[in-house]
Parts: sequence; structure tokens; C-alpha cells
Amino acid sequence: MLGRDNYNYGHFSGETLGELEHARFSGPAAGESAPDFKAVTLDGGTVRLSEYRGRKNVLLVFGSVTCPMTAASIGAINELYEQFRGDDVEFLFVYVREAHPGEQVPAHRSANAKARAATLLRNEEKVEMPIVVDNIGGNIHRRYSRLPNPSFLIDRSGRVAFRSMWSNAKELAAALDELRELQRERRVEHVVVRGGEDVSMPLTYSKLYSYRALERGGLDSLNDFLEAMGREDREPASDWSDTEPLLERPGRIMAVTALTTAVLAGGLYAGFELRKRRLGARRNPYRTYEKDKVRDTEAGTDYGAVGI
Repeated sequence: MLGRDNYNYGHFSGETLGELEHARFSGPAAGESAPDFKAVTLDGGTVRLSEYRGRKNVLLVFGSVTCPMTAASIGAINELYEQFRGDDVEFLFVYVREAHPGEQVPAHRSANAKARAATLLRNEEKVEMPIVVDNIGGNIHRRYSRLPNPSFLIDRSGRVAFRSMWSNAKELAAALDELRELQRERRVEHVVVRGGEDVSMPLTYSKLYSYRALERGGLDSLNDFLEAMGREDREPASDWSDTEPLLERPGRIMAVTALTTAVLAGGLYAGFELRKRRLGARRNPYRTYEKDKVRDTEAGTDYGAVGI
């Protein structure tokens, strides 16, 4: 599910969850070159990462409109954008596959469909930073970790200074402050900050925000989620070691926190039905933006890594 085959899975399943539970934080580590890419933004422009080398630090944030972690983190990331954007920091949001595809926001089958989903995220979450739409095969996403919502802080040398497994805005803010300060003090472009990475996830993330992302996907997203969480082969939470490093099994903490959203399921079903009766018809938020003309967002040819 998470590998090269069937990158855009049609349903979140127990198999998908199992692979997430065993996933590692892949992609470039602190001190390593950030893979270059060229892609189209929602505004129709073209971005190439290497163009910022020697000029700006870049914060790459990955996510999708049906990702609970994206829904949880994007508000604080928007605040970081307002605080830090400027002459020495650029922000890029990379739109990837749907974490919980459903009947309203299905798995992407075309560049235009993916761009429409990215437009929905931008409008509903008030995202002002540039949104780069990854290609259908996930060319960028595969190189930077196939996890749903990581972030990579790339310094002016084109190397990773810090990375966050779940786009923890508090840690990213501290990393940005430290990076800029050390660059000024030492007059260097490359610095590894705050130990190079953060693998923590605020426990409120899934609990408070899963319903919003799942609702955007639709009832199929909710049903798939509940079925995956109830699969018979899942290990009991009581058997999980408290001392097991998150870096080794990041999916475990995600699964634990995601379980807390099950209590919201009844309310979510009721919300769907209430809105349907109140509006007199099913409203599909994904199709609200279909009238917008969106340019082809295929990223094209792979590029090498940004080096020293």
C-alpha cells in the first residue's frame, strides 16, 4: 500500500495501518542533501527547490485534505508562515496522496483531480503559503518520506537542518529560530539544529481533528477508518512497550491516538445526516471547486539531489 505499487490506494485499510505501524522515518536525515524537485503550484507557477540554494532556507510541509494530522497541524503552520516568511525563509506545502480517500475526495486518478483536492485544502484551511502539487506517482513524496504529514527544514546550503515526523509547529518554530540565529552568528549556510529531528506528536492532534479530515473524505473514509482500527490482527494496546522508540515504530503512537477518535464516530454520522436533512441534498465539498480551471500538475522528470 505504501510502496511503489498502488501509491494512491483507494481505501484506508487494516493493511495500510499495519504498514504505517511498521514504517520508519525515511527520507533525507539532518545533514544530508535535500532531493531536488520541480513542480507546479496551484497558482500556475513552477517551483524548483534548487533555485533557493544559497538564497533562502526552505520549510517543506507535506499533507492532504483528508489527513487528520494535516488538519491538526495546519493552523499552527499557517501562523509560522506569517511569523517567519521573508527574505531568508520560504515555505512550500507539498500536496500528496489522500490519507483517507472516500466518495467525496477519492484517490487521485489525474493531475487535475489532485489539484482540486489541494484547492479544497487551501480554501477550507486558509492556507496562504505556496502549495506545490506532487505528481500522481508521488515523485516528491517518495523521496522525502511516505508518511502522511512530515516536514523538512532545508538550509541555504541545500541540506536538511531539521525534520519533524508530524509537522510539530512548536518544534519547527524553535528550529527556525535556532537556524537563523546560528547562521548569523557563524556566518555559515549549513547548521543542524535541535538534534536534527523531532518524532513527537501532540496527543491532541488525532483526538481533536480526525473528524474534520474524515468528514471531508466522506462516509467511506469514516467507515474505512473504523474498520481498519477494529481489525482482528492488531496487537492489543496493553502489549505495546512504553519504552519502544517512536523512531522505530512511528505508526504505533499514531494508531493509539487515532483510537481515541472512535468515540466521535456517532457524532460524525449524526452530523452528516443532520446536514443532509437541513440542506435538503447531499453537498459534496470536493466538487465545490470543480468549476475552477486548474493547470496540469505533473512534476515531470526526476532530478538529482541538492548538494554542497
